[in-house]
Amino acid sequence: MIGMGEGENCPFAFNFDPATFKAGDTVSYRVTGSLADFPFVGTLLEVHDDYVVISPDESEPDARYRGTRESRPLVDAAEIAG
Repeated sequence: MIGMGEGENCPFAFNFDPATFKAGDTVSYRVTGSLADFPFVGTLLEVHDDYVVISPDESEPDARYRGTRESRPLVDAAEIAG
């Protein structure tokens, strides 16, 4: 995410390799539905064979989203609304 405008670089170091995902990694994730065009940043809390659990932000310590295990995990919008 280099060149985000005005010569600024992205302040995050993302792991885009699902084969090396581990708890604590910062990931860019996607959300289905009306939020599909927006990138989100989260921290992996759990890594399983076919899904991951993401914490969206330190300001929401109890929030947990289940996402797919792929380079940019996909989270169902119902996870966020519910």
